[in-house]
Amino acid sequence: MTIEFLQHTLFFPMMIHGLGFLSLSASLVLPWALTGLVQGQKITESLVKDIRQSSPVQQMPLPSRKLISQVSTATTYYVSATGNDRNSGLTTSSAFKTIQRAADLTRPGDTVLIMNGEYRNAPGRGSVLSISRSGTANAWIKFKAYPGHSPKIRHNTWNGIGFAKRVSYIELNGLEVIGNNPNVTLGYALSQKSNSSNVLTNGNCINVDGRGGGGIHHVNILNNKVHDCGGAGISVAGADYVRVDNNTVYNNSWYSVFGTSGISFLQNWNSDGNQGYKMFITNNRAYNNRMYVPWIQRGTITDGNGIIVDISKRGTNGPYRGRTLIANNISYRNGGSGIHAHESEHVDIINNTAYLNQQSPELRRKGDIYGGYSSDIKIFNNIIYPSPGKNANTNVMNSNVTYDYNLYPNGAVVVVRGTHDVVGDPQFVNPSNGDFHLRSSSPAINRGYSWRGLTTDFEGTPRPSGSGYDIGADEYR
Repeated sequence: MTIEFLQHTLFFPMMIHGLGFLSLSASLVLPWALTGLVQGQKITESLVKDIRQSSPVQQMPLPSRKLISQVSTATTYYVSATGNDRNSGLTTSSAFKTIQRAADLTRPGDTVLIMNGEYRNAPGRGSVLSISRSGTANAWIKFKAYPGHSPKIRHNTWNGIGFAKRVSYIELNGLEVIGNNPNVTLGYALSQKSNSSNVLTNGNCINVDGRGGGGIHHVNILNNKVHDCGGAGISVAGADYVRVDNNTVYNNSWYSVFGTSGISFLQNWNSDGNQGYKMFITNNRAYNNRMYVPWIQRGTITDGNGIIVDISKRGTNGPYRGRTLIANNISYRNGGSGIHAHESEHVDIINNTAYLNQQSPELRRKGDIYGGYSSDIKIFNNIIYPSPGKNANTNVMNSNVTYDYNLYPNGAVVVVRGTHDVVGDPQFVNPSNGDFHLRSSSPAINRGYSWRGLTTDFEGTPRPSGSGYDIGADEYR
């Protein structure tokens, strides 16, 4: 353990993760009293089958789909912006006014349905929604948008949604979490670059932090829109069995003094000895997440990545033994890399699309998708389209990091090439408007590796739809 990491741990016991290419860790410590609590529920895993009998890489099968049973006494609570916390919360006409009121009553198997409206943090609270009650393996607690509704959680404090230590079996589904960026100027944020206690610039959208308290496990963060937080978009630290799926994460990490990113997993925690897939970052869209304020410990811009898995080699209770799947994500125009694993291991980065990342001028040679200081990383079937003059990938202090079946544009700076890589224009339909579907003449079609278990694309379309797997997050059809 380096002196720097010891200092980091001593001064910032509650990190919000994110990490620069050459930095050990960027973190945030929230005062214990301000730490948010959150609960969510696990979604099930897609059924998987072997596509090939023989494989050039050892692949880890995904767990099979299992139905989650609910206890017979489960309660559904309703929340409405026009409700009243003195109500029973048991019907739409007797809804609570705050999500927190319902959260404080939940027991295993309960569901909180949140109706249209805007929900804000009360003065002095560290989160709009603090989740401290756990579900069980057969009775998750769920916080969901009421069918057909689009509730908004808007905050100017440490977290829009925060989790207490040791919380488990929680689902967040269909919510919009909005931070304080629209009320902050870059000039003001830079004037606060040494202020680690300013909630107006450092707040996170969703913060799952189990470090120092025994860890958090079995959390699903699904179908949410997460944006405009000065700190992290979705931050997961000291946790196990977490799924971040089908979220849209943008305009985060702008003003925090901590090195944060759009979606980040930091120092995973071993809740058991399972070495299979336990962490999933899938089907997300991450863009315009960027650092404009230097990381306070380095004094430089280090992060603002679309997606990062960070220092799992030194997890909360030793090296993380589980495997992480990063698949079918679209990550573009972020300040840091599109996707990367830093000082981590046992990560598969498969069928993603990364486009014009490394927008921060300070970050030139990280790579749009890469592993650094890492081991046992597979980087297959990705479209990697870097900004002009920036690296597509890199290879620094790695062991057993394999790149293959990836597509790079002509002229890209590619440090590590695979035998089956493709070079050419991916022929996106309209990337300037965020449309990364493939045209019928794309060289990415039918050129990918048949990755066992990944049977759908970003939109749920079956893979393969032609004679072979396509490269990138989208399967042409």
